[in-house]
Amino acid sequence: MASTKRLTLCVTKKSPELLSPAVSTPHEFKFLSDIDDQTFLRTYATILNFYKKEPSMEGKDPVKIIREAVSKALVFYYPWAGRLREHTGRKLVVECTGQGVLFAEADVDATLQHFGDKDALYPPFPNLDDISLDVPNNLGILGDIPLILIQVTRLKCGGFIFSICFNHTMCDGIGISQFMSAVGELARGASSPSIQPVWERHLLTAHQPPCVSFAHREYDVATGIGGGMYAPLDQMVERSFYFSSAQISALRRSLPPHLQRCSKFDIVAGCVWRCQTIALSPKPDEEIRFSVVMDNRKQINPPLPMGYYGNVISFPMAVTTTGELSKNPLQYAVELVTKAKREAATGEYLRSVAGLMVMRDRPNLTGANTYIVSNLTHMGFKQMDVGWGTAAYGGVAKGIYWATVNIQVAWYLGLKDGFMVPVCLPLESMKVFEKHLQDMTTTAPTTSSL
Repeated sequence: MASTKRLTLCVTKKSPELLSPAVSTPHEFKFLSDIDDQTFLRTYATILNFYKKEPSMEGKDPVKIIREAVSKALVFYYPWAGRLREHTGRKLVVECTGQGVLFAEADVDATLQHFGDKDALYPPFPNLDDISLDVPNNLGILGDIPLILIQVTRLKCGGFIFSICFNHTMCDGIGISQFMSAVGELARGASSPSIQPVWERHLLTAHQPPCVSFAHREYDVATGIGGGMYAPLDQMVERSFYFSSAQISALRRSLPPHLQRCSKFDIVAGCVWRCQTIALSPKPDEEIRFSVVMDNRKQINPPLPMGYYGNVISFPMAVTTTGELSKNPLQYAVELVTKAKREAATGEYLRSVAGLMVMRDRPNLTGANTYIVSNLTHMGFKQMDVGWGTAAYGGVAKGIYWATVNIQVAWYLGLKDGFMVPVCLPLESMKVFEKHLQDMTTTAPTTSSL
C-alpha cells in the first residue's frame, strides 16, 4: 500500500507557447467517428513519463529535443494542431487550422526519487500540479482550445518528466501512445514515423440506417443516481495497493473450476469492486455497476488499417445490487466482470455502440454508482524514447478519479508480476476496504468453504 504527502517545491515555469507543425499542413475539416465523439470522451486525459538521467545525453536539453520532435510529428499528425467544432446532431469535426499544440517547459528542484522509487513509480504522485499543465476540462472542448498540451519538466538529478494532456475524443490510449512513439523516433533522428498515422474515421461511423443489437446497459437512462458523493473530494484518501502474483493465486484458489482460467485482471477487478462496495456500504437494494474499458481492435472485421489512431474502445457493463455483491463470494463478482467483457468481445458490439450514439443523440454513460476500470499493463506509454531510453514510468498522471459524483474511473498498472491498483475512498471506508482486502488475499478459502 502506498500514499503520498505533498511537499513544497521550487518550480520555475516559462509561459506556454503554441507549437505549430514544422511545415505547412492542409487546412481541411475531418469528422470524428461515432465512437470518438461520445459524451463521456469529451474530456482531457493526462499521461506522465518519468525519465532517469542518461550519461550519453549529458549537455543535451530534453526540452529543445522534444519541442523540435513534436513540431515534426505534427506534420504527420496535423489534425492534432487543429481545433474541434460541433456540427448538426452534436457531431464533432476537427478543423485542421495548423494553430498548433500548447507546449511549456519547467524546472523543479527535485530528483526522480521525490516522486517515488525509481524502480517502482506509480500514482498518486506528489506535487502533480507542478509537473503538468492545467487540464482545461472546465472550459469544455470546443473553440480555441488546443487538442494537446505538453510540459517538459527538468529535474535537478538530470532526468526529466514529460507530461502530455490530450483531448480524448481524438484518440484512446493506444492512439496517443502511437503519437508519443512517433515523437520519440523523430527525436532520435528518423525522417518519418515507422507507423504512418491513418485517419479514416468513417470506418467506425454508424451504418445507415443505424442499428443497435445489444442492450448496452452502460447507456441506461438513470432513474436516480443513488446517494451521491460519499464524501467531498478533499476528504477522500487516495492510495495504491499492490496485488502480487501470490496474492492473485490465493484469490484464484477460491474460485470454482470454470473460473480458474480467467485473467489476473478479472480476479483483481472483481475483488476490488467487491471490497470497495462493502467499504462504502450503500443501501442493500441500491443498484451498482461495473464497467471495463475494452480495446476492440482485434474484434473489428475487416481489420482497421495499421496506424489508425482513433478511439476503438467500448465500456461494457455489469449491473447488480449492493446486497448481492456484498453477500456473495468473490466468484459472483468475477462472473459479472467476465460476462461483461465476453459480451463486448465482438466487432459487432462496437458498431452497435456507434448506432446507439446516432439514434439516441450521443448519451453519456449512466451516472449510477459506476466503477470503471482500465488495464494499462500493455499500453506502451513508457516506450517513448527521445534519447534518454525508455521511461522509468509511463502511464496516467492520476490513478483514479471521480468523473462525476457517481462515476469512479480507475487505471490498473502492471508492476513486476502483478498489478498496482489505485483506490480513492473516505478515510473510514478505506480502513474497512483494507481489512476486507487483507482477509480475502490471505485466507485463500476454497469454494466449498464460502
